[in-house]
Amino acid sequence: MNVFRILGDLSHLLAMILLLGKIWRSKCCSGISGKSQILFALVFTTRYLDLFTNFISIYNTVMKVVFLLSAYVTVYMIYGKFRKTFDSENDTFRLEFLLVPVIGLSFLENYSFTPLEVLWTFSIYLESVAILPQLFMISKTGEAETITTHYLFFLGLYRALYLANWIRRYQTENFYDQIAVVSGVVQTIFYCDFFYLYVTKVLKGKKLSLPMPI
Repeated sequence: MNVFRILGDLSHLLAMILLLGKIWRSKCCSGISGKSQILFALVFTTRYLDLFTNFISIYNTVMKVVFLLSAYVTVYMIYGKFRKTFDSENDTFRLEFLLVPVIGLSFLENYSFTPLEVLWTFSIYLESVAILPQLFMISKTGEAETITTHYLFFLGLYRALYLANWIRRYQTENFYDQIAVVSGVVQTIFYCDFFYLYVTKVLKGKKLSLPMPI
């Protein structure tokens, strides 16, 4: 554990709280990609299968449970409680375009060809692209609510802080996880344009808007 890991976890947690709070207060999930949330729920499910078999620390266990519960509550609110407000017409990203290559890569590139290891690897690869349906939805509608942009910012910040965590671990422990680092870099790259727009527009009180696709 180091400060970057803790800050990354807190940023991730804050992102999920912001999203859940936005949906609950407004009783509306418009502008939120249900498909991205399904992918995140799948990420946590396949990553934390060792929850009851591999105890690391109370902190680790609590965070796993919180992320799992938050992911499934979010999916329930989008497709259950507030489904009438879900913008399905704009949440049209084809998930098979992500799932098929991620599944294939998980079998080809992993540290150990065992069920838990392959599923953990799958979760790492999938997390790196799980935000794409949300970004696609924003590009399709041309804009995003301010609270949604805050959610995306802290989600991207979490990945950037985790990269700093890997660098720190390499310096202090000589530990390097190639799969996690490469996937984290890919995921952070997806957020780069959004980070720029967030700083230049949202932080100045302007609504984030994007050019509509032709």
